[in-house]
Order: sequence, then structure tokens, then C-alpha cells
Amino acid sequence: MKKQDYTATITISKTPEEIFNSINSVPKWWIREVTGAFTEFEGESSKLNDVFILRHSDVHYSKHQLTDFIPDKKLVWLVTDSQLNWIKGNKQEWTGTKMVFEIVPDGEKTILNFTHDGLVPHLECYGHCVHFWERVIGEWLFNFITKDQPHI
Repeated sequence: MKKQDYTATITISKTPEEIFNSINSVPKWWIREVTGAFTEFEGESSKLNDVFILRHSDVHYSKHQLTDFIPDKKLVWLVTDSQLNWIKGNKQEWTGTKMVFEIVPDGEKTILNFTHDGLVPHLECYGHCVHFWERVIGEWLFNFITKDQPHI
């Protein structure tokens, strides 16, 4: 049976370098107020093996390590620890999953393929996470890249 990881694709009128650099500026596109609280960012996210934490109140905690770092082409964040307190079952469903950003030139535009490797439909968090990733990738990151302005 084929694995069904969550994927999203956006096409942007920016260079691969601009997109790569924007993705690495995690606090500038990720940190914002959601449901009355701000997400917190701790650590570094700009080179291979950097480690950073994203925490949203007592609802979400995830620790990431940059395990693949190919300038202007690919970034991979390995989730080394997680605590998703909004789900009933395995609150560490993200631990061991990967967020993969692949950047592909396409004429005057660039395609950004995002995959949450390991986020599959049978997981309890899948439905909520699909909606979340649509906002994070399709709105927050897209708007940051195209408008060249941090959210905060």
C-alpha cells in the first residue's frame, strides 16, 4: 500500500534562492497569534543541523532539526520531539516525521513542494493538520515570500 503523506504545492514568482531564504526565516512567517496566544520560536533555523522549537501555549510543542540543507533546492526538518495536547491518543504523533521543502525552478516561476512525511490519514491529528498546513504553507509562507514582509 502506498504511503499517503500530506503534500502541498505552490507556484511563486520568485527565485529558488528567495524562496529558500524565506523558508529559513521561520520566525518571520510562522510566529503569529492564533486562538488568543502567540506561537513561540526558540533556536536557529538557518543551517544544517540547526535545532529549533515551535511552541503554542500548552497546545502544541515540536522540536525540529534541519537534517537536509541543499541551498535553493531542499530543506528537511526532522521532528525530534513533539507534544500535541489537543489530540486524545498519541500526543507525540509528529515525533519522527519530517517536513520536506523541495524547490523546483519552472521558467519565470518556482514551484515549492511541501510534504509532511509521516503525516498520513490514519493518524488522529491528520484532519486538523491538513487544515493547519493549508494555512501555514498556502497563506503564511506564501504571503511572506510574495510580499517580502515578516508577519510580526
